[in-house]
Amino acid sequence: MAIALALLVSADPVTIQQCSRALQEFSISPDVCQEAASAVHLLNRRKFDAVIVDLQLGEPAGLILDEVHLSPSNRTAVTFAISGSAAEGTDLRKRSEFVFERPLSAKSIRSILKPAYGLILRERLRYYRCSISIPVTILRRNMPEVHCHSLNISAGGMAVSTFVPLNAGEDVQVQFTLPGNKVPFMAESTICWLKTGSLGVRLVSLSPEDKSELQEWLSRKLEEALPESLARQFQRPESSFIAPLGGAKQDKKMGGPKRWSGREQFKKLMHLH
Repeated sequence: MAIALALLVSADPVTIQQCSRALQEFSISPDVCQEAASAVHLLNRRKFDAVIVDLQLGEPAGLILDEVHLSPSNRTAVTFAISGSAAEGTDLRKRSEFVFERPLSAKSIRSILKPAYGLILRERLRYYRCSISIPVTILRRNMPEVHCHSLNISAGGMAVSTFVPLNAGEDVQVQFTLPGNKVPFMAESTICWLKTGSLGVRLVSLSPEDKSELQEWLSRKLEEALPESLARQFQRPESSFIAPLGGAKQDKKMGGPKRWSGREQFKKLMHLH
């Protein structure tokens, strides 16, 4: 399963194939568009961690990059441009954070993706929803407590499973304990959506300590989701990543490498301090 999602906009089949293969090596799923109109439509409907635009599209390429920066959900996505020609000038290039230079090759694409990967992971973490079932207590004013279980949790809220009728927009308090923690979280919250058998809770107010702890826990879960094949790239001495994510440790009982680790290196890669 891919760990991040990228919008790839190009009309050139070879470029699409080269970039798609490289993205998949980094566990990034490419959503391909060949026209500006369909790309803008997707930007208004989906959240992307990265956006890659082929400047050979001409003026529409600039419109797409502008749309990214104006998009409420995608304005912080990591942006890439694929160089078109010398005649394109520098304006379009300046609208993106990274540029893939033509002629493209697997090696040249990787050389740009590697230093950008930490930013992509950090963007993913901002919206990352970890699927997990833990007990949750919803406290309502002058009403009985609601005992339920989470479906997923993110830095900004959670989805819970319950058939108890609540009201959208209702202010509540939510109490839950993350796995491995002893002290429960208590957050001022708002019911933000309702469906049959489930509802969404937006965490309005968390203490700085709890917010940091939740972010750290989510970061660990995202780290664990990285495929082993990708993790090994971080372990190679010749790798040009910002920092290795920890060396493989030998498991004496199993005779193979243990799951890679390196919390500080992983946080450094994503510029989390």
